[in-house]
This record gives sequence, C-alpha cells and structure tokens, in this order.
Amino acid sequence: MWGWDSAKNSIYAAESPSSGRLQQLIDATTAGGVLNLPSDTYHEAIIVKKPISIVSEAQATLVNSAKDRPAIRIEADHVLLKGISIIQEGQGETSAVLVASNRNVLDSLHIQTQAFGIMIQDGSFNEIRDTTIQRSSQDSSTSKLTEKRNGIDLFNAHDNLIIGNTISSMFDGIYLESSNRNRVEQNQVDHSRYGVHCMYTEGTFVKGNTGMFNITGAMVMGVKGAEIRDNTFIKQNESVNSQGLLFFDVQSSRIRNNKVEGNRVGLYIEQSFNNEFEDNEVHHNFVGVQFIESESNRFTANDFIGNVIEAQATDSQNNSFSGNFWEAFRGIDTNGDGISELPYPINPFFQALTSKNAAYQLFFQSPGMQFLESMSVMEDSDWSSDLNPLMKPAQSMMANNDDSGSSALLLISLLLLLLSVSTIYFLGVKQR
Repeated sequence: MWGWDSAKNSIYAAESPSSGRLQQLIDATTAGGVLNLPSDTYHEAIIVKKPISIVSEAQATLVNSAKDRPAIRIEADHVLLKGISIIQEGQGETSAVLVASNRNVLDSLHIQTQAFGIMIQDGSFNEIRDTTIQRSSQDSSTSKLTEKRNGIDLFNAHDNLIIGNTISSMFDGIYLESSNRNRVEQNQVDHSRYGVHCMYTEGTFVKGNTGMFNITGAMVMGVKGAEIRDNTFIKQNESVNSQGLLFFDVQSSRIRNNKVEGNRVGLYIEQSFNNEFEDNEVHHNFVGVQFIESESNRFTANDFIGNVIEAQATDSQNNSFSGNFWEAFRGIDTNGDGISELPYPINPFFQALTSKNAAYQLFFQSPGMQFLESMSVMEDSDWSSDLNPLMKPAQSMMANNDDSGSSALLLISLLLLLLSVSTIYFLGVKQR
C-alpha cells in the first residue's frame, strides 16, 4: 500500500512493496511530484518516463538481477534520484543506472555493480554528484581487469557535471567518449585502470580530482581544448605502463597546478602539440616527464623534484622550457635573480639505450653510465633544453613572493598609521 501527501505533492510507501511494486509507485506519482521511499529493499528494474523526484532519506535499496537491462533507466528530463542504494547483480554491458535524457540529477547514490555504474548516452546538462560506485564486494579483488566495466561512462553526452563522487575497483573510473564540454571535478578514483579517461572530446574540464593506486591517473587521448588543473595523482605504479598523467594526441590544452607523485612516469606526452604545462609539481616519480614525437609544447614554472630520471625526450623538437626547477641540475646564478645562466639540456642517451635493452636500467646513474652519457656523440642540437632553469622550486618562490607582498602591505599600513597619528598630534598641538 502507499499513501499520498497532498501538502507536499508526494507519494510515499505505507508498507513494504513486493517485487514490481516500485514501478507501480513511480507510475502513480504525478509529473513534478516526489516519491519518498522508506528503508526497504526492492527487487526489480524500473523505468522513469516522467519528471519526478525519487528520494530516500533512509537509503532504500534496489536490487536488479537482470542481465539485459539496468536497475534504473531514466528516459524523461528533470528527474531527481537521491539517497538510493543500488545493487546491480547482472553482468556485461548493462548498468546500475542508465540516463538517456537531459537535465537530470543523480545525488548521493550508493552503487555496487558487476557491470557499469552510471551510463549517460545522448544526454546533456545532467549532474552526478556525491555518489559512491564500486565493484561488488564479493569479487572486486579477484576479478580480472577485463571483466570489469566503467564507474561513470559518457557517450555522445555534452555539458554534464560529474562532481564529488568516489569510485573504486572499476575498469575506468570516469570515461568520456565523443562528449564535449563536460566538467569532472573533485572526484576520487582508486584501484581502477584509468582514473579519468577522455577520448575524442573538446572543451573538457578536469579539476580537483584525486587518483591513487590506478594504472594511470588520467588518460587524455584525441582531445582538444581541455583544461586539466588542480588534480593529484599519487602512486600510479601498479604496471610498467603506469603514469600520473598520460597525453596522447592532445592539442591546444592547458595543464596546470597538478601534482603527480610516486608514479612510474609523472607526465607522459606522446604525439601531442601546442599544449601549456604550468605550475605542476612532478615529484618522486621514476621518470618525471617523458616526450615521444611531441612538438611545440610550453613548460613554465613546473617543479621536478626527487625523480629518478628528470626528463626523457625522443623525436621531440621545438618544445619550449623556461623557468622550471630541476632538482638534479646544478646551475649557476651570477646575478642573484634566481635563474641559472646555464641551460639544462635533456640528454636522450639513457632512454635510447634502455629502449633497446631494458636490462641497462640496472646501471642508471652508475659512474660508467654517466661517463658514457657525457661522452655521447649524439647530435645535441635537437635536444630539449630549459633555457632559464630556476635555482629554487617555483612553488616556494611563489610562496616567498606572496610573503613579500604581504610584508610590503603590512609595512605600508604601518607607515600610513604612523602618518595619521603624527598628523593628529601635530594638529592638536597647533590648535593649543
């Protein structure tokens, strides 16, 4: 049984519904109405074809064992799902939630799935927020990676917002394909293949996300006009192909203020052109930055600290490095401006040698290898070089500048205060 609250224009379940009853409750809710669900378990798959809100403050649970359809399919615009726990038992190409419409909000859902988590297909201006998605606990640790599916999957879906979600043990955490101008913000992804995966997108905005223990923090491929900023990708080192940030065929994008730490490769850049890398912290990776067949990228005010290999570049010309800090480089600053008068050339000798025989990695930074590198007769005119390397980390210099600015402002304020007191005193004496 269910009841109608005319004051709130909402329907509520009065008793525990049996199989199929949740769909009846949805069908009985008028457009624009609210369906409030108690703490109960529903065993079925549902379809939402009208603009309604389905809300559960007590976290009602929906269990779907069907292998050929999602637990919830949204076909109408302006639908709200909030506070529902969803268990998708069916495997394969289905999902816990499928959105095939516009301007819907999925808020505070709790999803356990053996298939996809949330899929948006041909839908725009939707929001997915504060939702947890994970591979079903009974097999998350033993499943093969190829058996898993994506946490959030967008295809031909534009102008959507994905914010504040937590995703674990999926194939890709957040996957965008042929989808433009989406915003991926403040999400956390762990123990998956790629934390964020962008394929053939334009105008994608990836900000403030965190990835740990994935194979790659963010994989950006075939992308134009993206902004990747304020993200943190730590300990992506589970594979020989692990990277903090991977860029393949990326153009005219801006990568700034990210932190990549403890990965096999911090920044991996292949066949990418005309991108800007600014204010990134590349710390304690095996390789800081690696270029392959990439040109006309600009690096400014990035810090390369504690990396085993600071940089590698192969078949990559006309990349501009200026004003970056390289911990392994010992520069000379004769005029005290914080910039070395000596450039920092990126020698490709070690990379070229180990690409032919990986076993030579054992001799990294050995005296013999350093001697061979120094004696290399490879043409250095094509090497990438930082023409103005910094003597101190860029981030610390920015902090010092901020402190100097604050100190100067404080000094000016004290002088103005002193001048005011002196003027008042002078006028008081003159009047007497």
